[in-house]
Amino acid sequence: MLQSYMVKILSSLPKTIHTSLAISILLFLGLFFNNEGFDIDRIFWSWFFRYLHVISGIMWIGLLWYFNFIQIPNMAKIPDEHKPAIGKVIAPAALFYFRWAAVVTILTGLILGLLNGYLHEAMTLGIGSGGGRNTAIGIGMWLGLAMALNVWFVIWPNQKRALGIVECDPELKAKSARTAMLFSRTNTLLSLPMLLSMVAAQNLY
Repeated sequence: MLQSYMVKILSSLPKTIHTSLAISILLFLGLFFNNEGFDIDRIFWSWFFRYLHVISGIMWIGLLWYFNFIQIPNMAKIPDEHKPAIGKVIAPAALFYFRWAAVVTILTGLILGLLNGYLHEAMTLGIGSGGGRNTAIGIGMWLGLAMALNVWFVIWPNQKRALGIVECDPELKAKSARTAMLFSRTNTLLSLPMLLSMVAAQNLY
């Protein structure tokens, strides 16, 4: 019976996500009461927005790497009659989560900087504030911002033409597909330095 119930949950993505969320809330409540409660203060909200920041960041960079490690390199191997399934169904759905995850990642990162009092110092790369952690987190933030701007103002407009969401002539469609690929590859190039800077700021200072 338990197995049948679990299969029913796991066969539906919304039910899977709702169950995961319920387990997370129960886990939080367990940690809350085991610790005799938490103050709903700056530290709590910093934790909350960091949690959202990590979740959205995993979605964003995970999809970036899916496009660059899986979809783009293997498109040439897919028979022509099957390619519309990628271009008309899978890619638009992936791009929806991709671009909005970028927005949430950036917004929660900025909120974290504000809550923890390092936003100005990080955005100025630690100049005048001793460098170190502020420089590291600042480099990561600026790289993340550049990547998010690429997503919304270069990759997404070009992908809309490449996927036929916006009508255009074949020459522009091919050019747009290549531009989207090159800027997506640029974000892949920037992703490891960005993540290194973020992790360094949290662990090396």
